[in-house]
Amino acid sequence: MPGLSFMLPHWLYLVGLIVFPAIAMYLARRPRPAQRRYSSWLGYMILFTGGIIGLHRFYLRSLLGIVFIPVFVFILYANSAGHDARSNVSDFGNRADIAQRVIDREGPRVEAARANLPELEAAVAASEEGSFSRLSAEKKVARAKDALSTGAAKLEEARAVLAEMRPLAEKAAATRAYWNNAARYALYVLLALLAIDAILMPILVRRANAGINDEEDDTSPDPALEQVEGAESSETDARRADNFIDRLSLFCGEFVAYWCVIAVFVYYYEVIARYVFNSPTNWAHEGMYLMFGMQYLISGAYAMLTESHVRVDIFYAPMSPRRKALIDILTSVFFFIFAGTLMATSWIFAMDALAVPTGNGLLSDWARGQISTSEMLSRFDLGQFTDPAIRWGELSFNEWEVPLWPMKWAMVVGGLLLLLQGVSKIGKDIRTLVRG
Repeated sequence: MPGLSFMLPHWLYLVGLIVFPAIAMYLARRPRPAQRRYSSWLGYMILFTGGIIGLHRFYLRSLLGIVFIPVFVFILYANSAGHDARSNVSDFGNRADIAQRVIDREGPRVEAARANLPELEAAVAASEEGSFSRLSAEKKVARAKDALSTGAAKLEEARAVLAEMRPLAEKAAATRAYWNNAARYALYVLLALLAIDAILMPILVRRANAGINDEEDDTSPDPALEQVEGAESSETDARRADNFIDRLSLFCGEFVAYWCVIAVFVYYYEVIARYVFNSPTNWAHEGMYLMFGMQYLISGAYAMLTESHVRVDIFYAPMSPRRKALIDILTSVFFFIFAGTLMATSWIFAMDALAVPTGNGLLSDWARGQISTSEMLSRFDLGQFTDPAIRWGELSFNEWEVPLWPMKWAMVVGGLLLLLQGVSKIGKDIRTLVRG
């Protein structure tokens, strides 16, 4: 079965965290067409991501997508059988190797004991009855005979195991090769089907659009309902985004929310690479939990703005708006202690991540205080990003070695957003308390 050795480049990982949400936000905010239409770009995206199980065909209302499913299931079964055969090859091979080592170790010992036994017996016969030398010689003979019998038994057992394991290992190796070839050829069939559908995609899209019944499949909303929804949406946005800070928190929250979609694609790739190509990655899990850590921090201001944090409000909920504002103002001191501590601690972590001794870039020199800010900015160029010999700061400890300093600086950004949102919140509370 062909393997995958792809390792996500660091720059692509970091750029993807910025570019993908920007594209997703643009697509999500496009005007919705009055009539549902199938698109080629979406068809190609589904073919690329889920074509191995025929999802692009189902998207285009073609039942021929069923053809892909048994081929994909067969690949999974063949890989599973090949994995079991590989385990058997390893198990039988290890047992055969152990038996061979026993033979190599015990064989010379048995031969040496057999060769020394006549000499030891002659020493017993030549010694005087009841003497110390005779007793010593008899013990040596007994030990030699015991070693001879024990070694012979071990040799016999090892030879039996070796004779049994070698054919089993060869059979398991043949089985493994068979299932690997079967999975490989099935994959070639699947890739050929995908290539054909990639060529036919424009035709399939036109056929699907031609089959849309304008009367039954018209998805244009009712004008009255659209007007009500638009009014509610405008009212909600106006309530949540009173100022620039609120709009910034909303934007950042929506921006990092699309990172969840990235996780879907990455874990989908990990599953396919692991179970179809037997090539698990060393970057998917680490990249995603680092991404979710940054998402958790940056979305804190959004959660505060939309009141999405978990809280016990048995006494708070029934209060009037003015009393709620008063309680919020009185308890805001605890919030600002937390936000200030988070901001200060995050700044220390971020600077330490850049100032590690292994960092040899301009940013690391700046973080260590070796150069000034103006000198760092004047000397900064594209080579700081493209030169593989330059390391900006702290790296992860696995083989991927992704830079960790962006994650530490995301803590600073999250703390700053949370602090700004707290300022906006207390301003609203003061206004509510004064105006009622």
